[in-house]
Amino acid sequence: MLTSNLHFLTDLSIWVRLATAIVCGLAIGYERQIHHKASGLRTMTLICLGSTLYVLVGEMMAAHGSENIDPTRIAAQIVTGIGFLGAGVIIHEGLTIHGLTTAATIWTAAAIGALIGAGYPLVGLVITGLIVVVLLIVSVIERRFLSQ
Repeated sequence: MLTSNLHFLTDLSIWVRLATAIVCGLAIGYERQIHHKASGLRTMTLICLGSTLYVLVGEMMAAHGSENIDPTRIAAQIVTGIGFLGAGVIIHEGLTIHGLTTAATIWTAAAIGALIGAGYPLVGLVITGLIVVVLLIVSVIERRFLSQ
């Protein structure tokens, strides 16, 4: 009985998903870190990895639990929970609001983690690359054309 409950420890796809989540979180976090934003390497890596873990837990519970387990409910709660974390980085100072991009990046990192946890690590890597490129390109555009 113990062996059947621990088979996931030897499941290579789980380790690939977890490693991919770490790489994606580090990539997004690195971009935030070099721009001196509130949520950097550690935060984005933990968000991406945590979302992956939650989806994996749902998958494992559905595979080994009763038929009443719906793994999509756990994934849906990631969206709700990450909203609170994102709201914590938004700062309102007079007429200026700071942190919206970081909050959106937190939200997206969680989505990437959920995607990877659902079994799509390659898609997660591609989306991560797109997000980093968008953040870098938009940053350059803002500095060159939109700064006062």
